[in-house]
Amino acid sequence: MALAPKFKGQRLLFFQAEPTSPTDTSDSSESLHTVELYLDYVCPFSAKMFNTLLTTVFPAIRSESSLSPKLQFLFRSQVQPWHPSSTLVHEASVAVLRLAPHKFWDFSSALFQNQKAYFDVSVVNETRNETYKRLAKLATESTDGAINETEMYDLVKVSDKPAEDGSLNVGNAVTNDLKVLIKMARLVGVHVSPTVIFDGVVAGEVSSSWSGEQWVEWLRKNVG
Repeated sequence: MALAPKFKGQRLLFFQAEPTSPTDTSDSSESLHTVELYLDYVCPFSAKMFNTLLTTVFPAIRSESSLSPKLQFLFRSQVQPWHPSSTLVHEASVAVLRLAPHKFWDFSSALFQNQKAYFDVSVVNETRNETYKRLAKLATESTDGAINETEMYDLVKVSDKPAEDGSLNVGNAVTNDLKVLIKMARLVGVHVSPTVIFDGVVAGEVSSSWSGEQWVEWLRKNVG
């Protein structure tokens, strides 16, 4: 599935070729194998998979010339509403895409590392905007200040005043972007996290329990 330019921060590339002529398409995304990762920030199994990829698999891909020019990974937001805070943390990631797309993977890593702070028990006694304030602070801290905490909070906070038309379902500044991401997951029928799609087909054999070595072996087999 395509990736809208406004969500470009969700793409991870490992190699950037310099075109040799105006008609050279060697660096076109059409030539890349695509691994789509449907992950939820408050899912322990998503965290396990993400951390394995980040710490072991991605460095291995970068060091292996048979893989790095041929692969791209796409982070796909998989909101799971049985965890109410899932919406909030994914909204925060969309805000980061808006403010500093190059820091999206850093912020995602921070969310997974701190995911217990956003589990049901951890948020049940605070207001929605209080959770947003904590997320804005985390964004600033995890991106070395690339994200302004106030600007981040302004994107995700929900007003306690009706809209001009009287609507009480006012949402926030990233609501419409999150709707698009949710529609994308529904279009391909993804129901749970983590789900991995390889070149457009669900890779049911991929498990969150896979080691880095298993991932690399699978990628070698499928990329060739």
